[in-house]
Amino acid sequence: MYDKLRQLSLVKQSRQGKVRDIYDLGDTLLLVTSDRVSAFDVVFPDLIPDKGIILNKIAVSVFNATRNIISNHLISDRVEDFPLEFKPFEDYLRGRSMLVRKTRVIPFECIVRGYISGSAWSEYTRTGTVGGMLIAEEMKESQKFGQPLFAPSTKAEEGHDVNISYREMLGHMDQWIAELIKNKSVELYNYGHELMLKHHIILADTKFEFGISGGEIVLIDEALTPDSSRFWAVDDYEIGKAPRSFDKQFIRDHLNQSGWNKLPPAPQLPEEVIRQTRTKYLQIYQIMTGETL
Repeated sequence: MYDKLRQLSLVKQSRQGKVRDIYDLGDTLLLVTSDRVSAFDVVFPDLIPDKGIILNKIAVSVFNATRNIISNHLISDRVEDFPLEFKPFEDYLRGRSMLVRKTRVIPFECIVRGYISGSAWSEYTRTGTVGGMLIAEEMKESQKFGQPLFAPSTKAEEGHDVNISYREMLGHMDQWIAELIKNKSVELYNYGHELMLKHHIILADTKFEFGISGGEIVLIDEALTPDSSRFWAVDDYEIGKAPRSFDKQFIRDHLNQSGWNKLPPAPQLPEEVIRQTRTKYLQIYQIMTGETL
């Protein structure tokens, strides 16, 4: 796999993110989702087998299913539609890549929280706020909000993203853009929550990213994947505790218990953690796509 990546990097100008490799094709980009895993902003030496295919196919499925809510940047995930210079790498690219429109990225992560957990719960216990917004009602861990809460964060190229309030986000863009991405984020969350609940899974929170292309605001990056969302089992849900997860939280929990200081270099992940992570991701994949891998 690494040989393929090295060869691909010679084909076009590329940029490596924590999980994705991005190839600049002029007006379009080729996004390639690797099997790398990151946690606490550190990339780990271990790979999760098929993770890239799982994430990419979920994103493609969601993009296609939510076009009635908002347009997105997807052009094609068929390797046959990619530029000819990528033909020698079709076997590697198949299933884990997509050709997309290049956009001007809106530099905020649009987080929607249906339940209070993770960093939101930590902030609430300290200050009674989430993203700087005062929460009027008294809440317990994992409790459902009366209405989904839009709680954006800055999108940092390096280091940690910072949770901010919607009012703070308004200070960085036109009001109509802020209102649109807020409303569309909540609508997308509601779509995902309703879909997963039919399969006895709770979508606790998730994040979306948006870009501007030809004057149109579009959904970009990924959507409703186990890397960008928090999924819980309904039969394990109980207010006051953190339910069993089907997402990257499983790895975070292991790391929190391991004593790692969350600074590079990242430790190796036990084989059992790798295996269980893949299994959890596959369960979400099967629900979202209706397919088996």
